[in-house]
Amino acid sequence: MNDHRRLGRELDLFDTHPLIGSGLPFWLPAGAAMRGAIEDYVRELERRNGYQHVNSPVLGKQELYERSGHWAHYSDDMFPAMEVGGERFVLRPSLCPHHALMFAARPHSHRELPLRLAELGGMYRGELSGVLGGLSRVRAIQLNDGHVFCPPDRAADEVGAVLDLIEAAHGQLGVVPARYRLSLRGEGAKYVDDPAMWAAAESVLREALRARGRAFDEERGEGSFYGPKIDIQVVDPQGRESTLSTVQVDLFQPERFELSYLGPDQVARRPVMVHRSLVGSLERLAAHLVERYGGAFPAWFAPVQAVVLPLTDAELPAAERLLRRCVAAGLRAAMAAPHQGTLGARIRAHRLVPYQLVVGPSEAGAGEAALRSRDEGRQEARPIAQVLAWMAARASPSF
Repeated sequence: MNDHRRLGRELDLFDTHPLIGSGLPFWLPAGAAMRGAIEDYVRELERRNGYQHVNSPVLGKQELYERSGHWAHYSDDMFPAMEVGGERFVLRPSLCPHHALMFAARPHSHRELPLRLAELGGMYRGELSGVLGGLSRVRAIQLNDGHVFCPPDRAADEVGAVLDLIEAAHGQLGVVPARYRLSLRGEGAKYVDDPAMWAAAESVLREALRARGRAFDEERGEGSFYGPKIDIQVVDPQGRESTLSTVQVDLFQPERFELSYLGPDQVARRPVMVHRSLVGSLERLAAHLVERYGGAFPAWFAPVQAVVLPLTDAELPAAERLLRRCVAAGLRAAMAAPHQGTLGARIRAHRLVPYQLVVGPSEAGAGEAALRSRDEGRQEARPIAQVLAWMAARASPSF
């Protein structure tokens, strides 16, 4: 049974250290390469679908979170405030207040909407040590976040468009959701007490789910404090369920931040704020993918896409030239030199790498490479330009 905590260390993807702290993993070069490929894919997917990328600080004044409602409803899960220069700052538990202020910083017309903002940003949760685990539950989170500001009559369409993007990203990554969950408010002061607001937001989410024929379960007590959400659940090899992707309808924070746009009649109107994360946090996503693939990742986000294997030291110069051409072609490539063992041993040691390029005397003399594909088997030696084109066509995500 695959466990990402064990595999992550065996594959040199990530690690932790007591001096950094529990729930604060660091990414090693292989993990950072995998993560970077996924980041690039998601950013491009968002760009092609009308999102503009922004950046915002991981700190904010306590007043910001008092305004957003986090301080009253969510402070138990936040890191304590810190005082600097007579002002109180907190590590943000979410990005939405920053994005709300970005929208508020400029006037907007109905012609500009929907405005779609996206950010891969850090946020921090004061999780208790007993619930932390590997990458799946951490204190420092890199979230694929985004917010759509739109007129109320466009909210269901925007939610539906987000669901389509989530499905596209899941298909590219090989994620198979276990179920869709409509997460509603529960009892108590954790949730904003505005039944009409909740009913309106829930109606939008149900409409979007039903329009796409998505079966879903409704669960109370799983919503955000400010509104309901669609959670897309995945299950790990141990049968434990967690939320990966989400889309939320928020009528609360636009009111709190007094957000507005000018309608066709030049009257100020309140937008709806749709929160969404296509692939969730990179930490939880990586944990799921490690367990899903056991380290045999698809070529487009494999940490090393191609390994060059010279038969003997005599082929090293040709192998080094081939390695440089792989890198120049945009591939993440490495060398497995003869001093690392016999050819058979090196092939076995790199069995998880999608492509192995063997260079023997005949290949070196002819400017060729013998390709071994992890998924498609061994192929005859071909000119290097052909081999590179073949790999490059398979080592990129599709949109």
